Amino acid sequence: MTARRDWLKNAATLGAAAGTGLLLGKAQAQASSATAKPKAAAANATASTASAASTAAPTPNTRTWQNWSAIHQCKPEQWLVPADEAELAAALPRAKAPLRAVGAGHSFNPLVPTVGTLISLDRLSGTPVVDKQNLTVRVGAGMRIGVLARALDAQGYALYNQPDIDVQTLAGALSTATHGTGQTLPALHAEVQALRLVSPDGRVHECSRAKNPDLFDAARVSLGALGVITEYTLRIRPRYMLRRHVWLERTEELLARAPELAAKHRHFELYVLPFTGFSAGITHDEGAAATAQPPEAADENVLRDLRRLRDWFGRWPALRRWAAARLINPAQTEAAFDWSWRLLSTSRPTRFNESEYHLPREAGIAGLREVLATLEKRNEVFFPMEFRFIRADHAWLSPFYERDTCSVAAHALQGEDYAYLISELGPVFRKHGGRPHWGKLHDLKQAELQALYPRFADFQTLRRELDPQGRMLNTHLQQIFGANHG
Repeated sequence: MTARRDWLKNAATLGAAAGTGLLLGKAQAQASSATAKPKAAAANATASTASAASTAAPTPNTRTWQNWSAIHQCKPEQWLVPADEAELAAALPRAKAPLRAVGAGHSFNPLVPTVGTLISLDRLSGTPVVDKQNLTVRVGAGMRIGVLARALDAQGYALYNQPDIDVQTLAGALSTATHGTGQTLPALHAEVQALRLVSPDGRVHECSRAKNPDLFDAARVSLGALGVITEYTLRIRPRYMLRRHVWLERTEELLARAPELAAKHRHFELYVLPFTGFSAGITHDEGAAATAQPPEAADENVLRDLRRLRDWFGRWPALRRWAAARLINPAQTEAAFDWSWRLLSTSRPTRFNESEYHLPREAGIAGLREVLATLEKRNEVFFPMEFRFIRADHAWLSPFYERDTCSVAAHALQGEDYAYLISELGPVFRKHGGRPHWGKLHDLKQAELQALYPRFADFQTLRRELDPQGRMLNTHLQQIFGANHG
Protein backbone atom coordinates (compact mmCIF):
# COMPACT_ATOMS: atom_id res chain seq x y z
CA MET A 1 0.00 0.00 0.00
CA THR A 2 2.87 2.38 0.73
CA ALA A 3 4.22 1.92 -2.78
CA ARG A 4 0.78 2.57 -4.29
CA ARG A 5 0.39 5.78 -2.25
CA ASP A 6 3.78 6.90 -3.52
CA TRP A 7 2.67 6.27 -7.12
CA LEU A 8 -0.49 8.33 -6.62
CA LYS A 9 1.54 11.14 -5.12
CA ASN A 10 3.83 11.10 -8.14
CA ALA A 11 0.84 11.13 -10.49
CA ALA A 12 -0.47 14.29 -8.85
CA THR A 13 2.98 15.81 -9.19
CA LEU A 14 2.89 15.10 -12.92
CA GLY A 15 -0.24 17.20 -13.29
CA ALA A 16 1.25 20.11 -11.37
CA ALA A 17 4.44 19.93 -13.40
CA ALA A 18 2.44 20.37 -16.60
CA GLY A 19 1.58 23.89 -15.43
CA THR A 20 -2.21 23.74 -15.67
CA GLY A 21 -2.88 20.03 -15.29
CA LEU A 22 -3.45 17.42 -17.93
CA LEU A 23 -4.79 18.21 -21.40
CA LEU A 24 -5.65 21.88 -21.35
CA GLY A 25 -6.39 23.91 -24.43
CA LYS A 26 -4.22 23.75 -27.52
CA ALA A 27 -1.42 22.08 -25.60
CA GLN A 28 -3.71 19.08 -25.32
CA ALA A 29 -4.59 19.00 -28.98
CA GLN A 30 -1.06 19.43 -30.20
CA ALA A 31 0.75 17.26 -27.70
CA SER A 32 -1.89 14.59 -27.95
CA SER A 33 -0.86 14.20 -31.58
CA ALA A 34 2.82 14.56 -30.63
CA THR A 35 3.01 18.11 -31.91
CA ALA A 36 4.20 21.46 -30.66
CA LYS A 37 3.42 24.97 -31.89
CA PRO A 38 6.03 27.73 -31.99
CA LYS A 39 5.41 30.75 -29.79
CA ALA A 40 4.62 33.22 -32.54
CA ALA A 41 3.96 33.41 -36.24
CA ALA A 42 7.55 34.25 -37.14
CA ALA A 43 8.79 31.39 -35.02
CA ASN A 44 6.23 29.15 -36.67
CA ALA A 45 7.57 29.87 -40.14
CA THR A 46 11.15 29.40 -38.98
CA ALA A 47 10.40 26.16 -37.18
CA SER A 48 8.52 24.72 -40.12
CA THR A 49 11.37 25.55 -42.48
CA ALA A 50 13.85 23.95 -40.11
CA SER A 51 11.61 20.93 -39.72
CA ALA A 52 11.39 20.57 -43.48
CA ALA A 53 15.16 20.61 -43.74
CA SER A 54 15.57 18.10 -40.94
CA THR A 55 13.19 15.58 -42.50
CA ALA A 56 14.46 15.95 -46.06
CA ALA A 57 16.20 13.08 -47.74
CA PRO A 58 19.94 13.01 -47.00
CA THR A 59 22.28 14.35 -49.62
CA PRO A 60 23.32 11.83 -52.25
CA ASN A 61 26.85 11.86 -50.88
CA THR A 62 25.69 9.99 -47.79
CA ARG A 63 24.45 7.11 -49.99
CA THR A 64 22.11 6.02 -47.18
CA TRP A 65 18.46 6.97 -46.83
CA GLN A 66 16.02 6.31 -44.01
CA ASN A 67 12.45 7.38 -43.39
CA TRP A 68 11.30 9.80 -40.68
CA SER A 69 10.64 7.12 -38.08
CA ALA A 70 13.84 5.23 -38.99
CA ILE A 71 12.16 1.85 -39.58
CA HIS A 72 13.09 1.76 -43.29
CA GLN A 73 16.53 2.32 -44.81
CA CYS A 74 18.25 1.75 -48.10
CA LYS A 75 21.56 2.29 -49.89
CA PRO A 76 20.66 2.88 -53.52
CA GLU A 77 23.22 2.21 -56.20
CA GLN A 78 22.48 5.58 -57.76
CA TRP A 79 21.00 8.93 -56.69
CA LEU A 80 19.37 11.32 -59.12
CA VAL A 81 18.82 14.93 -58.09
CA PRO A 82 17.54 16.47 -61.33
CA ALA A 83 17.47 20.24 -61.65
CA ASP A 84 14.54 20.20 -64.04
CA GLU A 85 12.12 17.98 -65.91
CA ALA A 86 14.34 17.69 -68.99
CA GLU A 87 17.25 16.37 -66.95
CA LEU A 88 14.97 13.85 -65.26
CA ALA A 89 13.48 12.68 -68.56
CA ALA A 90 16.93 12.13 -70.02
CA ALA A 91 18.16 10.17 -67.00
CA LEU A 92 15.25 7.82 -66.28
CA PRO A 93 15.61 5.44 -69.27
CA ARG A 94 19.24 4.71 -68.34
CA ALA A 95 18.82 4.60 -64.56
CA LYS A 96 19.07 1.31 -62.70
CA ALA A 97 15.74 -0.11 -61.51
CA PRO A 98 13.86 -0.11 -59.24
CA LEU A 99 13.31 3.64 -59.69
CA ARG A 100 11.85 5.32 -56.63
CA ALA A 101 11.22 8.99 -55.92
CA VAL A 102 11.70 10.41 -52.43
CA GLY A 103 10.44 13.54 -50.69
CA ALA A 104 10.41 14.11 -46.93
CA GLY A 105 10.35 10.43 -45.96
CA HIS A 106 7.14 10.65 -43.92
CA SER A 107 5.72 7.34 -45.14
CA PHE A 108 5.75 4.53 -42.60
CA ASN A 109 5.37 1.91 -45.33
CA PRO A 110 8.47 1.01 -47.40
CA LEU A 111 7.35 2.93 -50.49
CA VAL A 112 10.82 4.41 -51.04
CA PRO A 113 13.57 1.83 -50.34
CA THR A 114 15.41 0.58 -53.42
CA VAL A 115 18.71 -1.01 -54.34
CA GLY A 116 18.48 0.74 -57.71
CA THR A 117 17.96 4.47 -58.21
CA LEU A 118 16.59 6.96 -55.69
CA ILE A 119 15.28 10.19 -57.19
CA SER A 120 15.22 13.25 -54.96
CA LEU A 121 12.61 15.88 -55.83
CA ASP A 122 14.29 18.59 -53.76
CA ARG A 123 15.32 20.65 -56.79
CA LEU A 124 12.00 20.18 -58.58
CA SER A 125 10.23 22.90 -56.64
CA GLY A 126 10.76 26.27 -58.31
CA THR A 127 8.62 29.34 -57.64
CA PRO A 128 4.83 28.98 -57.42
CA VAL A 129 3.05 30.72 -60.30
CA VAL A 130 -0.41 31.99 -59.34
CA ASP A 131 -3.12 32.40 -61.96
CA LYS A 132 -5.32 35.04 -60.31
CA GLN A 133 -8.06 34.79 -62.92
CA ASN A 134 -8.56 31.04 -62.60
CA LEU A 135 -7.50 30.83 -58.94
CA THR A 136 -4.88 28.16 -59.48
CA VAL A 137 -1.20 27.80 -58.70
CA ARG A 138 1.38 25.91 -60.79
CA VAL A 139 4.14 24.49 -58.64
CA GLY A 140 6.97 21.98 -58.77
CA ALA A 141 6.17 18.58 -57.28
CA GLY A 142 9.14 18.74 -54.92
CA MET A 143 7.92 21.81 -53.05
CA ARG A 144 7.03 21.33 -49.41
CA ILE A 145 3.42 21.98 -48.45
CA GLY A 146 4.42 24.48 -45.78
CA VAL A 147 6.65 26.42 -48.16
CA LEU A 148 3.82 26.61 -50.69
CA ALA A 149 1.32 27.70 -48.03
CA ARG A 150 3.58 30.56 -46.95
CA ALA A 151 4.29 31.62 -50.53
CA LEU A 152 0.56 31.69 -51.28
CA ASP A 153 -0.18 33.62 -48.10
CA ALA A 154 2.34 36.29 -49.09
CA GLN A 155 0.32 36.85 -52.27
CA GLY A 156 -3.05 36.79 -50.52
CA TYR A 157 -4.05 33.19 -51.27
CA ALA A 158 -4.33 29.84 -49.51
CA LEU A 159 -4.93 26.15 -50.02
CA TYR A 160 -8.50 25.01 -49.39
CA ASN A 161 -7.31 22.59 -46.75
CA GLN A 162 -4.03 21.25 -45.39
CA PRO A 163 -2.86 18.03 -43.78
CA ASP A 164 -1.51 18.31 -40.26
CA ILE A 165 2.08 17.79 -41.40
CA ASP A 166 3.34 20.43 -43.82
CA VAL A 167 6.96 19.35 -44.35
CA GLN A 168 5.94 16.74 -46.92
CA THR A 169 6.60 17.34 -50.59
CA LEU A 170 3.51 17.84 -52.71
CA ALA A 171 4.31 14.72 -54.73
CA GLY A 172 4.73 12.56 -51.64
CA ALA A 173 1.59 13.84 -49.94
CA LEU A 174 -0.62 13.73 -53.01
CA SER A 175 0.60 10.35 -54.23
CA THR A 176 -0.34 8.74 -50.90
CA ALA A 177 -3.70 10.59 -50.52
CA THR A 178 -2.61 12.60 -47.49
CA HIS A 179 -5.52 14.61 -46.11
CA GLY A 180 -6.73 17.05 -43.50
CA THR A 181 -10.17 17.03 -41.89
CA GLY A 182 -13.56 18.46 -42.79
CA GLN A 183 -16.80 16.73 -43.73
CA THR A 184 -17.22 18.98 -46.78
CA LEU A 185 -13.52 19.08 -47.65
CA PRO A 186 -11.75 16.44 -49.77
CA ALA A 187 -8.13 15.38 -49.54
CA LEU A 188 -5.49 17.61 -51.11
CA HIS A 189 -5.23 15.58 -54.33
CA ALA A 190 -8.85 16.49 -55.16
CA GLU A 191 -7.73 20.11 -55.68
CA VAL A 192 -5.30 19.10 -58.44
CA GLN A 193 -6.38 20.56 -61.80
CA ALA A 194 -3.49 19.30 -63.92
CA LEU A 195 -0.13 17.56 -63.57
CA ARG A 196 2.96 16.55 -65.52
CA LEU A 197 4.45 13.05 -65.21
CA VAL A 198 7.63 11.52 -66.62
CA SER A 199 7.23 7.80 -67.29
CA PRO A 200 10.20 5.39 -66.93
CA ASP A 201 10.98 5.59 -70.63
CA GLY A 202 11.51 9.37 -70.36
CA ARG A 203 8.25 10.46 -72.00
CA VAL A 204 6.52 13.51 -70.53
CA HIS A 205 2.76 13.21 -70.06
CA GLU A 206 0.47 16.19 -69.49
CA CYS A 207 -2.93 15.41 -68.04
CA SER A 208 -6.00 17.07 -66.59
CA ARG A 209 -9.72 16.41 -66.46
CA ALA A 210 -9.91 17.45 -70.11
CA LYS A 211 -6.59 16.03 -71.37
CA ASN A 212 -5.76 12.37 -70.69
CA PRO A 213 -8.47 12.15 -68.02
CA ASP A 214 -7.83 8.49 -67.19
CA LEU A 215 -4.16 9.15 -66.54
CA PHE A 216 -5.17 12.20 -64.53
CA ASP A 217 -7.43 10.18 -62.24
CA ALA A 218 -4.81 7.46 -61.91
CA ALA A 219 -1.81 9.72 -61.32
CA ARG A 220 -3.31 11.92 -58.62
CA VAL A 221 -2.87 9.02 -56.16
CA SER A 222 -0.31 6.69 -57.69
CA LEU A 223 2.18 5.63 -54.97
CA GLY A 224 4.90 6.63 -57.42
CA ALA A 225 4.08 3.55 -59.53
CA LEU A 226 3.44 5.32 -62.85
CA GLY A 227 6.56 7.46 -63.07
CA VAL A 228 7.82 10.67 -61.50
CA ILE A 229 5.47 13.65 -61.21
CA THR A 230 7.26 16.93 -61.81
CA GLU A 231 4.55 19.59 -61.59
CA TYR A 232 1.04 20.20 -60.28
CA THR A 233 -1.60 22.83 -60.89
CA LEU A 234 -3.75 23.21 -57.78
CA ARG A 235 -6.97 25.05 -57.08
CA ILE A 236 -6.54 27.82 -54.50
CA ARG A 237 -8.67 30.52 -52.88
CA PRO A 238 -8.18 33.92 -51.22
CA ARG A 239 -6.50 33.52 -47.87
CA TYR A 240 -8.77 33.14 -44.86
CA MET A 241 -8.67 33.11 -41.08
CA LEU A 242 -9.86 30.35 -38.80
CA ARG A 243 -11.17 30.35 -35.26
CA ARG A 244 -10.13 27.34 -33.20
CA HIS A 245 -11.95 25.87 -30.23
CA VAL A 246 -10.51 23.01 -28.17
CA TRP A 247 -12.20 21.23 -25.29
CA LEU A 248 -12.24 17.98 -23.33
CA GLU A 249 -15.23 15.69 -23.03
CA ARG A 250 -16.04 12.18 -21.95
CA THR A 251 -15.24 9.94 -24.92
CA GLU A 252 -18.67 8.35 -25.24
CA GLU A 253 -20.40 11.74 -25.05
CA LEU A 254 -18.11 13.23 -27.68
CA LEU A 255 -18.52 10.24 -29.99
CA ALA A 256 -22.29 10.56 -29.74
CA ARG A 257 -22.02 14.21 -30.83
CA ALA A 258 -19.32 13.71 -33.46
CA PRO A 259 -21.59 13.50 -36.54
CA GLU A 260 -23.40 16.67 -35.48
CA LEU A 261 -20.13 18.51 -34.86
CA ALA A 262 -18.70 17.39 -38.20
CA ALA A 263 -21.78 18.72 -40.00
CA LYS A 264 -21.76 22.02 -38.10
CA HIS A 265 -18.09 23.04 -38.38
CA ARG A 266 -15.74 23.56 -41.32
CA HIS A 267 -13.19 21.35 -39.58
CA PHE A 268 -13.84 18.91 -36.77
CA GLU A 269 -11.57 16.22 -35.40
CA LEU A 270 -11.09 14.45 -32.12
CA TYR A 271 -8.29 12.74 -30.24
CA VAL A 272 -9.16 9.76 -28.05
CA LEU A 273 -6.94 9.47 -24.98
CA PRO A 274 -6.57 5.76 -24.17
CA PHE A 275 -7.09 4.60 -20.59
CA THR A 276 -8.58 7.93 -19.50
CA GLY A 277 -12.20 7.88 -20.67
CA PHE A 278 -11.70 11.34 -22.20
CA SER A 279 -11.20 12.75 -25.68
CA ALA A 280 -10.24 16.15 -27.05
CA GLY A 281 -12.50 17.85 -29.57
CA ILE A 282 -11.11 20.44 -31.99
CA THR A 283 -13.08 22.68 -34.36
CA HIS A 284 -12.01 25.35 -36.85
CA ASP A 285 -14.40 27.78 -38.51
CA GLU A 286 -13.83 30.72 -40.83
CA GLY A 287 -14.01 34.21 -39.43
CA ALA A 288 -13.77 37.70 -40.87
CA ALA A 289 -10.22 39.04 -41.08
CA ALA A 290 -9.14 40.65 -37.82
CA THR A 291 -6.20 40.80 -35.47
CA ALA A 292 -4.70 37.37 -35.07
CA GLN A 293 -4.79 35.67 -31.71
CA PRO A 294 -2.21 32.90 -32.12
CA PRO A 295 -2.35 29.86 -29.86
CA GLU A 296 -0.28 30.09 -26.73
CA ALA A 297 3.11 28.43 -26.74
CA ALA A 298 2.66 24.70 -26.30
CA ASP A 299 5.08 21.89 -25.69
CA GLU A 300 4.62 18.17 -25.33
CA ASN A 301 3.56 18.17 -21.70
CA VAL A 302 0.40 16.23 -22.41
CA LEU A 303 2.08 13.45 -24.34
CA ARG A 304 4.72 13.31 -21.63
CA ASP A 305 2.06 13.04 -18.91
CA LEU A 306 0.18 10.31 -20.77
CA ARG A 307 3.41 8.41 -21.13
CA ARG A 308 4.22 8.82 -17.44
CA LEU A 309 0.77 7.58 -16.48
CA ARG A 310 1.49 4.56 -18.65
CA ASP A 311 4.91 4.05 -17.10
CA TRP A 312 3.61 4.36 -13.52
CA PHE A 313 0.27 2.58 -13.81
CA GLY A 314 0.50 0.50 -16.96
CA ARG A 315 0.06 -2.75 -15.05
CA TRP A 316 -3.08 -1.42 -13.34
CA PRO A 317 -5.44 0.06 -15.96
CA ALA A 318 -8.13 0.92 -13.39
CA LEU A 319 -5.64 2.84 -11.29
CA ARG A 320 -4.41 4.59 -14.42
CA ARG A 321 -7.95 5.73 -15.23
CA TRP A 322 -8.42 6.86 -11.64
CA ALA A 323 -5.29 8.99 -11.77
CA ALA A 324 -6.17 10.42 -15.19
CA ALA A 325 -9.66 11.37 -14.05
CA ARG A 326 -8.16 13.44 -11.24
CA LEU A 327 -5.60 15.15 -13.44
CA ILE A 328 -7.90 16.00 -16.35
CA ASN A 329 -9.91 19.18 -16.05
CA PRO A 330 -12.76 19.13 -18.61
CA ALA A 331 -13.79 22.67 -17.68
CA GLN A 332 -10.70 24.05 -19.40
CA THR A 333 -11.02 25.19 -23.03
CA GLU A 334 -8.77 27.09 -25.40
CA ALA A 335 -9.31 29.34 -28.40
CA ALA A 336 -7.13 30.81 -31.13
CA PHE A 337 -7.68 32.90 -34.25
CA ASP A 338 -5.16 33.03 -37.09
CA TRP A 339 -4.53 32.49 -40.78
CA SER A 340 -5.44 29.01 -41.98
CA TRP A 341 -1.92 27.75 -42.66
CA ARG A 342 -0.83 28.62 -39.12
CA LEU A 343 -3.58 26.58 -37.48
CA LEU A 344 -4.08 23.57 -39.75
CA SER A 345 -0.53 22.19 -39.73
CA THR A 346 1.83 21.43 -36.89
CA SER A 347 5.40 20.29 -36.28
CA ARG A 348 6.18 16.85 -34.86
CA PRO A 349 9.10 16.73 -32.42
CA THR A 350 8.25 13.29 -31.03
CA ARG A 351 8.63 10.56 -33.62
CA PHE A 352 6.36 7.57 -33.88
CA ASN A 353 5.01 4.88 -36.18
CA GLU A 354 1.43 4.97 -37.37
CA SER A 355 -1.34 2.96 -38.98
CA GLU A 356 -4.41 4.67 -40.39
CA TYR A 357 -7.45 3.32 -42.20
CA HIS A 358 -10.31 5.13 -43.88
CA LEU A 359 -13.73 3.71 -43.03
CA PRO A 360 -17.08 4.40 -44.69
CA ARG A 361 -18.56 7.34 -42.81
CA GLU A 362 -21.49 5.30 -41.53
CA ALA A 363 -19.03 2.80 -39.99
CA GLY A 364 -16.63 5.36 -38.55
CA ILE A 365 -17.85 5.63 -34.95
CA ALA A 366 -18.38 1.89 -34.52
CA GLY A 367 -14.97 1.21 -36.00
CA LEU A 368 -13.32 3.73 -33.71
CA ARG A 369 -14.93 2.18 -30.65
CA GLU A 370 -13.70 -1.29 -31.57
CA VAL A 371 -10.18 -0.09 -32.36
CA LEU A 372 -10.07 1.68 -28.98
CA ALA A 373 -11.25 -1.45 -27.20
CA THR A 374 -8.57 -3.46 -28.99
CA LEU A 375 -5.86 -0.96 -28.10
CA GLU A 376 -6.87 -0.88 -24.45
CA LYS A 377 -6.14 -4.59 -24.18
CA ARG A 378 -2.47 -3.57 -24.36
CA ASN A 379 -1.34 -1.77 -21.22
CA GLU A 380 1.66 -0.17 -22.94
CA VAL A 381 -0.52 2.01 -25.18
CA PHE A 382 -0.59 5.72 -24.40
CA PHE A 383 -0.56 7.62 -27.73
CA PRO A 384 -3.88 9.32 -28.54
CA MET A 385 -5.93 8.10 -31.50
CA GLU A 386 -6.94 10.57 -34.19
CA PHE A 387 -10.41 10.62 -35.80
CA ARG A 388 -11.21 12.80 -38.83
CA PHE A 389 -13.80 13.32 -41.57
CA ILE A 390 -13.00 13.52 -45.33
CA ARG A 391 -15.23 14.08 -48.35
CA ALA A 392 -15.32 11.65 -51.29
CA ASP A 393 -13.37 12.18 -54.53
CA HIS A 394 -12.77 10.36 -57.82
CA ALA A 395 -9.05 9.51 -57.97
CA TRP A 396 -8.83 5.80 -58.77
CA LEU A 397 -6.62 4.74 -55.85
CA SER A 398 -7.90 7.33 -53.41
CA PRO A 399 -9.04 5.72 -50.15
CA PHE A 400 -11.93 8.19 -50.42
CA TYR A 401 -12.91 7.03 -53.90
CA GLU A 402 -16.64 7.69 -54.27
CA ARG A 403 -17.40 7.42 -50.56
CA ASP A 404 -17.41 9.90 -47.68
CA THR A 405 -15.04 8.70 -45.03
CA CYS A 406 -13.93 8.74 -41.43
CA SER A 407 -10.26 8.09 -40.78
CA VAL A 408 -8.91 6.40 -37.66
CA ALA A 409 -5.20 6.64 -36.86
CA ALA A 410 -3.24 4.85 -34.14
CA HIS A 411 0.37 5.51 -33.15
CA ALA A 412 3.26 3.88 -31.31
CA LEU A 413 6.29 5.72 -29.97
CA GLN A 414 9.45 5.39 -32.07
CA GLY A 415 11.62 2.66 -30.57
CA GLU A 416 8.67 0.79 -29.05
CA ASP A 417 6.79 -2.18 -30.49
CA TYR A 418 4.49 -1.23 -33.34
CA ALA A 419 3.72 -4.63 -34.90
CA TYR A 420 0.34 -4.75 -33.17
CA LEU A 421 -0.77 -1.73 -35.21
CA ILE A 422 -0.80 -4.13 -38.16
CA SER A 423 -1.52 -7.54 -36.65
CA GLU A 424 -4.19 -6.57 -34.10
CA LEU A 425 -5.73 -3.37 -35.46
CA GLY A 426 -5.61 -4.34 -39.14
CA PRO A 427 -8.34 -6.99 -38.86
CA VAL A 428 -10.58 -4.56 -36.97
CA PHE A 429 -10.13 -1.87 -39.61
CA ARG A 430 -10.88 -4.34 -42.39
CA LYS A 431 -13.95 -5.68 -40.57
CA HIS A 432 -15.43 -2.19 -40.86
CA GLY A 433 -14.61 -1.81 -44.55
CA GLY A 434 -11.45 0.24 -44.07
CA ARG A 435 -9.10 1.17 -46.86
CA PRO A 436 -5.49 1.74 -45.69
CA HIS A 437 -3.69 5.05 -45.84
CA TRP A 438 -1.07 4.33 -48.51
CA GLY A 439 1.74 5.96 -46.55
CA LYS A 440 1.01 4.27 -43.23
CA LEU A 441 1.44 0.79 -41.85
CA HIS A 442 -0.64 -2.00 -43.35
CA ASP A 443 -0.05 -5.50 -44.71
CA LEU A 444 -2.66 -5.73 -47.47
CA LYS A 445 -1.67 -7.42 -50.72
CA GLN A 446 -2.90 -7.22 -54.30
CA ALA A 447 -6.00 -9.43 -54.03
CA GLU A 448 -7.30 -7.66 -50.92
CA LEU A 449 -6.66 -4.22 -52.36
CA GLN A 450 -8.32 -5.02 -55.65
CA ALA A 451 -11.49 -5.92 -53.74
CA LEU A 452 -11.41 -2.56 -51.92
CA TYR A 453 -10.78 -0.30 -54.94
CA PRO A 454 -13.30 -0.46 -57.83
CA ARG A 455 -10.80 1.01 -60.30
CA PHE A 456 -7.80 -1.03 -59.16
CA ALA A 457 -7.77 -3.18 -62.32
CA ASP A 458 -7.99 -0.05 -64.49
CA PHE A 459 -5.01 1.40 -62.65
CA GLN A 460 -3.10 -1.81 -63.24
CA THR A 461 -3.80 -1.71 -66.97
CA LEU A 462 -2.60 1.86 -67.27
CA ARG A 463 0.45 1.17 -65.09
CA ARG A 464 1.53 -1.69 -67.31
CA GLU A 465 1.20 0.52 -70.37
CA LEU A 466 3.46 3.18 -68.86
CA ASP A 467 5.88 0.78 -67.18
CA PRO A 468 5.72 -2.61 -68.94
CA GLN A 469 8.91 -3.82 -67.27
CA GLY A 470 7.86 -2.81 -63.76
CA ARG A 471 10.86 -0.51 -63.33
CA MET A 472 9.02 1.66 -60.77
CA LEU A 473 8.22 -1.30 -58.49
CA ASN A 474 10.28 -1.95 -55.41
CA THR A 475 9.55 -4.93 -53.15
CA HIS A 476 6.66 -3.23 -51.37
CA LEU A 477 4.95 -2.16 -54.60
CA GLN A 478 5.37 -5.65 -56.04
CA GLN A 479 3.30 -6.91 -53.13
CA ILE A 480 0.63 -4.35 -53.98
CA PHE A 481 0.64 -4.59 -57.78
CA GLY A 482 2.19 -7.97 -58.46
CA ALA A 483 5.60 -9.00 -59.76
CA ASN A 484 7.51 -7.10 -62.45
CA HIS A 485 6.48 -7.58 -66.05
CA GLY A 486 8.67 -8.10 -69.07
